[in-house]
Amino acid sequence: MKPLTFEWIEKAEDDWDAALKLYRARQRPHYGLVCFLAQQCAEKYLKAWLEELGLPIPLTHNLILLLTQIKEIEPEWSVLQPELTALNAYSVATRYPGQTASKLNAQHAIRDGKVVRLAMREAFELET
Repeated sequence: MKPLTFEWIEKAEDDWDAALKLYRARQRPHYGLVCFLAQQCAEKYLKAWLEELGLPIPLTHNLILLLTQIKEIEPEWSVLQPELTALNAYSVATRYPGQTASKLNAQHAIRDGKVVRLAMREAFELET
Protein backbone atom coordinates (compact mmCIF):
# COMPACT_ATOMS: atom_id res chain seq x y z
CA MET A 1 0.00 0.00 0.00
CA LYS A 2 1.27 3.46 -0.89
CA PRO A 3 2.04 5.78 2.03
CA LEU A 4 -0.45 8.40 0.80
CA THR A 5 -3.13 5.72 0.47
CA PHE A 6 -2.56 4.83 4.10
CA GLU A 7 -2.93 8.49 5.10
CA TRP A 8 -6.27 8.71 3.27
CA ILE A 9 -7.44 5.61 5.13
CA GLU A 10 -6.33 7.00 8.49
CA LYS A 11 -8.28 10.19 7.85
CA ALA A 12 -11.32 8.17 6.77
CA GLU A 13 -11.15 6.18 9.99
CA ASP A 14 -10.87 9.37 12.05
CA ASP A 15 -14.07 10.62 10.42
CA TRP A 16 -15.82 7.29 11.03
CA ASP A 17 -14.79 7.19 14.69
CA ALA A 18 -15.99 10.76 15.22
CA ALA A 19 -19.30 10.05 13.45
CA LEU A 20 -19.98 7.07 15.71
CA LYS A 21 -19.07 8.98 18.87
CA LEU A 22 -21.31 11.89 17.95
CA TYR A 23 -24.15 9.57 16.95
CA ARG A 24 -24.00 7.81 20.32
CA ALA A 25 -23.80 11.03 22.34
CA ARG A 26 -26.62 11.32 24.85
CA GLN A 27 -26.70 15.12 24.79
CA ARG A 28 -26.73 17.04 21.53
CA PRO A 29 -25.87 14.18 19.14
CA HIS A 30 -25.23 16.61 16.22
CA TYR A 31 -27.07 14.60 13.56
CA GLY A 32 -25.96 16.89 10.74
CA LEU A 33 -22.32 16.43 11.64
CA VAL A 34 -22.83 12.66 11.91
CA CYS A 35 -24.18 12.65 8.34
CA PHE A 36 -21.33 14.84 7.09
CA LEU A 37 -18.65 12.70 8.74
CA ALA A 38 -20.14 9.49 7.33
CA GLN A 39 -19.98 11.11 3.88
CA GLN A 40 -16.40 12.24 4.52
CA CYS A 41 -15.36 8.73 5.51
CA ALA A 42 -16.72 7.36 2.23
CA GLU A 43 -15.10 10.19 0.26
CA LYS A 44 -11.68 9.57 1.77
CA TYR A 45 -11.88 5.81 1.21
CA LEU A 46 -12.75 6.43 -2.45
CA LYS A 47 -9.85 8.86 -2.76
CA ALA A 48 -7.58 6.27 -1.11
CA TRP A 49 -8.63 3.77 -3.77
CA LEU A 50 -7.93 6.29 -6.54
CA GLU A 51 -4.51 6.96 -5.01
CA GLU A 52 -3.73 3.25 -4.86
CA LEU A 53 -4.79 2.85 -8.50
CA GLY A 54 -2.54 5.76 -9.48
CA LEU A 55 -5.47 7.82 -10.76
CA PRO A 56 -5.83 11.58 -10.31
CA ILE A 57 -7.81 12.62 -7.26
CA PRO A 58 -10.18 15.45 -8.10
CA LEU A 59 -10.86 18.23 -5.62
CA THR A 60 -14.50 17.30 -5.10
CA HIS A 61 -16.87 16.07 -2.43
CA ASN A 62 -19.05 14.37 -5.06
CA LEU A 63 -19.01 10.66 -4.27
CA ILE A 64 -20.66 9.74 -7.57
CA LEU A 65 -17.96 11.54 -9.54
CA LEU A 66 -15.30 9.63 -7.58
CA LEU A 67 -17.16 6.35 -8.08
CA THR A 68 -17.44 7.03 -11.82
CA GLN A 69 -13.66 7.34 -12.06
CA ILE A 70 -13.20 4.05 -10.24
CA LYS A 71 -15.87 2.24 -12.27
CA GLU A 72 -14.02 3.04 -15.49
CA ILE A 73 -11.35 0.58 -14.34
CA GLU A 74 -13.32 -1.58 -11.90
CA PRO A 75 -17.02 -1.64 -12.86
CA GLU A 76 -17.87 -3.98 -9.99
CA TRP A 77 -17.77 -0.97 -7.64
CA SER A 78 -21.15 0.08 -9.03
CA VAL A 79 -22.73 -2.06 -6.28
CA LEU A 80 -21.98 0.81 -3.87
CA GLN A 81 -23.85 3.40 -5.93
CA PRO A 82 -27.07 3.37 -3.81
CA GLU A 83 -25.19 4.00 -0.56
CA LEU A 84 -22.88 6.57 -2.12
CA THR A 85 -25.82 8.39 -3.69
CA ALA A 86 -27.51 8.61 -0.30
CA LEU A 87 -24.33 9.81 1.44
CA ASN A 88 -23.64 12.31 -1.33
CA ALA A 89 -26.56 14.41 -0.09
CA TYR A 90 -24.64 15.16 3.11
CA SER A 91 -21.47 16.57 1.55
CA VAL A 92 -22.53 20.20 1.85
CA ALA A 93 -26.23 20.71 2.57
CA THR A 94 -26.33 19.69 6.24
CA ARG A 95 -23.45 21.99 7.14
CA TYR A 96 -25.35 25.20 6.45
CA PRO A 97 -28.54 26.82 7.73
CA GLY A 98 -31.75 25.77 6.04
CA GLN A 99 -30.97 22.05 6.01
CA THR A 100 -31.31 20.05 9.19
CA ALA A 101 -30.53 16.38 9.59
CA SER A 102 -32.82 14.24 11.71
CA LYS A 103 -32.04 11.22 13.83
CA LEU A 104 -33.38 9.08 10.98
CA ASN A 105 -31.00 10.79 8.53
CA ALA A 106 -28.12 10.05 10.88
CA GLN A 107 -29.21 6.41 11.24
CA HIS A 108 -29.27 6.05 7.46
CA ALA A 109 -25.91 7.79 7.08
CA ILE A 110 -24.33 5.43 9.61
CA ARG A 111 -25.93 2.42 7.90
CA ASP A 112 -24.78 3.49 4.42
CA GLY A 113 -21.37 4.55 5.67
CA LYS A 114 -20.92 1.17 7.30
CA VAL A 115 -21.63 -0.62 4.00
CA VAL A 116 -19.14 1.54 2.10
CA ARG A 117 -16.49 1.36 4.83
CA LEU A 118 -16.73 -2.42 5.07
CA ALA A 119 -16.45 -2.85 1.28
CA MET A 120 -13.45 -0.53 1.12
CA ARG A 121 -11.67 -2.17 4.05
CA GLU A 122 -12.22 -5.59 2.46
CA ALA A 123 -10.86 -4.28 -0.85
CA PHE A 124 -7.76 -2.98 0.92
CA GLU A 125 -7.51 -6.29 2.81
CA LEU A 126 -7.76 -4.49 6.15
CA GLU A 127 -9.30 -5.82 9.33
CA THR A 128 -13.07 -5.33 9.31
